[in-house]
Amino acid sequence: MLRMDNRGSGCWWCVKAVKWIPVVFILSIVFWSYYAYVVPLCYETIESNVQKVFYLIFFHIFFFLFLWSYWQTIATDLVKVPDKFKLPAAEMEKLLQAESESTHRQILERFAQDLPITNRTIKGEIRFCEQCQVVKPDRAHHCSVCGTCVLKMDHHCPWVNNCVGFHNYKFFMLFLAYALLYCIFIVATSLQYFIMFWRGELPGMGKFHLLFLFFVALMFAISLNSLFFYHCYLILHNRSTLEAFRPPMFRTGKDKDGFSLGKYNNFQEVFGDNSRLWFLPVFTSLGNGVVFPVRSQHQGVSNTYNSMGSTQNSFGDGVTFPERQCEEDRHTLLGVETQRWAGGDETELDSPSLMAGSRAGRH
Repeated sequence: MLRMDNRGSGCWWCVKAVKWIPVVFILSIVFWSYYAYVVPLCYETIESNVQKVFYLIFFHIFFFLFLWSYWQTIATDLVKVPDKFKLPAAEMEKLLQAESESTHRQILERFAQDLPITNRTIKGEIRFCEQCQVVKPDRAHHCSVCGTCVLKMDHHCPWVNNCVGFHNYKFFMLFLAYALLYCIFIVATSLQYFIMFWRGELPGMGKFHLLFLFFVALMFAISLNSLFFYHCYLILHNRSTLEAFRPPMFRTGKDKDGFSLGKYNNFQEVFGDNSRLWFLPVFTSLGNGVVFPVRSQHQGVSNTYNSMGSTQNSFGDGVTFPERQCEEDRHTLLGVETQRWAGGDETELDSPSLMAGSRAGRH
């Protein structure tokens, strides 16, 4: 991680520029594919005007949604960890001067006693980031590339030059989905002309664009297929990529399904509860990225959840964040279909103040 006093130096700008190379590469491929599909294929090869119009309409729909989702994934800024989680200078000084592990632990426990956290380290201690000097909210992790703690961090993606987390996970999923549809559409509609090329029935230089277009689209479709369906699996089980490799630790121990509320509720947590906006790259995820509903066995043992129902957590900026919980009956652990949100539509998980201009939920 670069130090703050190196910002503005020539080396710092070089590193920043290098990070954009994968994005430039992807955009170059995409815009070349636009030319190859529209000009050599549609205008120069396809003879039927009806077929041309049909292909061009659907191509531009997928192209627009793909680019929109990609841009949103790249351009959406990281949501800052609330100041409530930052250790004051006086407490930080005590922490640095702590002579024993138990003293270190007591300082963090005392500071975090009113914070809405349920996750712990493997040793059962408060998760603390020394670089950011904050107690980590549930599901937050420090990204060494971005140099900050990221709420509900999934992974850092060099292809978007951004962390994928609470702030843009829906955009990332739509980017994968529309990129896959874009590639499949190109492969399906150019296949017959690719076959004609091998038979020597296509004249002109445009045939080489069609050849590479087919192979590039097929290659990307195969690559995106496994990645997209893997993240579909993660969404339905309410896990991040990091949590899939290392299950979150609660006070009761590890639980890979600790945040799982049932497949439909898990889907809604990412895509929101307004079905008209599910497939558009606008922010509709439920929650604030700081407080997450947990399964019932973790609700009565933390300083966030209790067995009496919803609680509210007040952050230092004067904003109160309501939270939802999952109601379960005794069959829940055997079948997720019995799970539902507590409070129905009257309970909100919105926190506009954390989104810096983005909508934090739709109802």
